[in-house]
Amino acid sequence: MTRKRISLDDRLQRAVQAAGYTEPTPVQQAAIPPALEGRDIIGTAQTGTGKTAAFVLPMLQSLLTAPGGHKRTRALIVSPTRELADQ
Repeated sequence: MTRKRISLDDRLQRAVQAAGYTEPTPVQQAAIPPALEGRDIIGTAQTGTGKTAAFVLPMLQSLLTAPGGHKRTRALIVSPTRELADQ
């Protein structure tokens, strides 16, 4: 994902680029900036449009930059079905 479009920690930028992604998808362009600001996001899109990265990248950014202790929950991912969790 291009640095000029979405501001992420260098480690995340490198990981995204190493995975072969160069440009954010429309759902990522719409969701990541407000999520990075700490705002709630909700969205729908077809399979394969980058929804997982749209919520995981801001969460990872927060985990990398926010202070946190070893004995407290810092992130929670809820999945509505076991099948989706397996994905």
